[in-house]
Amino acid sequence: MSQAETFSLPEVTSSEIEALVKSGFYASKSDVAKDALRCLFEHKPHLKITAAVEMYNTGKASLGRASEIAEMSTADFKGALAERGVIRTIKSTNKRVKKGLETIQKSRK
Repeated sequence: MSQAETFSLPEVTSSEIEALVKSGFYASKSDVAKDALRCLFEHKPHLKITAAVEMYNTGKASLGRASEIAEMSTADFKGALAERGVIRTIKSTNKRVKKGLETIQKSRK
């Protein structure tokens, strides 16, 4: 679980959030924020893709996980990365490279 983030809001917005919680519409301020973000990403899906690309680019999400966050297939997400000029690097071990070369050499015989 990640550390809680803090941010400041205009006083009127803070009061509105408190009123929503007090009225029982939401259980907590955190629930209000979660719903607000869900609505934001629902109405502006390009922001979800942008967030996923950034998370992938900084190593905070794997290709598969970032695809899920962006709500795209892996192939479509690869396209989104390419459109944004993100160069993907494939990490491999010497053992995997050697095994791959052996497979190629066997297939040529």
